[in-house]
Amino acid sequence: MAKSRLVKANEKIAEKVVGGYKKIEEGVVGGYKKIEEGAVGGVNKISDSFVDQFLTKDGESIEEAKARLAEEQRARQMKAMVK
Repeated sequence: MAKSRLVKANEKIAEKVVGGYKKIEEGVVGGYKKIEEGAVGGVNKISDSFVDQFLTKDGESIEEAKARLAEEQRARQMKAMVK
């Protein structure tokens, strides 16, 4: 009888500890994700602005300019590998 009470008490404690840990984990991970999304969004916004202002050609969208630049970079890398 005494053992079963101890086992039940231990299980309740374990449930509370695990529940508390999960709440803390969700809070930390959620906070990190918000910070990450904000930082990545800010960098992308700055990148898009830079590409739009300095690297686009006449009538070219930001996405088209980025694709063109990526292709030019791949071509330079392939050329360097051939040498």
